[in-house]
Amino acid sequence: QGQLAESGGGLVQAGGSLRLTCTASGTIFSINAMGWYRQAPGKQRELVASITRAGRTNYADSVKGRFTISRDNTKNTVYLQMTSLKPEDTAVYYCNANMGGIGFNRNDYWGQGTQVTVSS
Repeated sequence: QGQLAESGGGLVQAGGSLRLTCTASGTIFSINAMGWYRQAPGKQRELVASITRAGRTNYADSVKGRFTISRDNTKNTVYLQMTSLKPEDTAVYYCNANMGGIGFNRNDYWGQGTQVTVSS
């Protein structure tokens, strides 16, 4: 069964930085796109950033220039470096990966989420 495990969330002051990490586990054939989403209280889950296997990236307008997504295909891991954090970045951040492997079909999988709180 494919699984995603996130880490790196926490409490930070406005203007600070955090780095989120998400690692896929299981006997994985391949991972296509990976991404980070977030959901604030009372709001819908939204895309923050995504990255293809080849490294092509896409960002939400609200985080461009502040967040950087990257991945290490040898480690089945995706990162989100967040700088110049704002209180409006406060949300639960979820990792997403399109992957397939032994015992699980290719599909979009989600991590359990990690809380990011930015104080003003």
